Amino acid sequence: MAEVLGDLLPLATGVAISPIPIMAAILMILSTNAAGAGNGFAIGWVAGIVVATSVVALAAGSLGASTEREPSAAMSWVRVALGVLLLVLAGQQWHNRFDTATPGWMRAIDQLTIGKAAGLGAALAAVNPKNLLLCLSAGVAIGSSGLGSGEKVVAVVVFTVLAAASVLVVVLGYALAADRLRGVLDDTRVWLQSNNHAVMAIVLLIMGALVLGKGIGGV
Repeated sequence: MAEVLGDLLPLATGVAISPIPIMAAILMILSTNAAGAGNGFAIGWVAGIVVATSVVALAAGSLGASTEREPSAAMSWVRVALGVLLLVLAGQQWHNRFDTATPGWMRAIDQLTIGKAAGLGAALAAVNPKNLLLCLSAGVAIGSSGLGSGEKVVAVVVFTVLAAASVLVVVLGYALAADRLRGVLDDTRVWLQSNNHAVMAIVLLIMGALVLGKGIGGV
């Protein structure tokens, strides 16, 4: 169990420090429908991580569980493929590092209801390629670990809590201390928007190298 959690920690950190969901959460809690949109986004974000990770964990188990010392060949090749995809995305993000244009959906955040905000949170977690690949990698690590069903559930919960921590901290922190955090959050949003692609490139490069290395080690 400890080894699996060790594999999940860097992946969860990669999801947690992804700039786009943090920017989205900040924009929502600074919008005209702050409470509803922020809470909806946080719920959708958590749900998206849980669903993406759990589905892959279940599928990975059917491809052949690993032994305690040696992962299955099929899961090792899956990890190699995921690692390569993460490195490709890292290259794309680095290529676009000077692009600071604001996405259209961010400009429409003021009009988001709680339901639409929840849908956006789920989409950024379970559909957005950058975060999806990290959740898929976590699901593979859990599903191929050979852990029992209860331990796998615990692993998914731990991964979700860590991966969702940044968004949850923004939403809960603003709910408890809105006046004090407004300026700090706005400055953070501006910095993240200016450095979004560069930050994601570094995150994806590190995560890709870790996943690829893990996969190569089991081939």
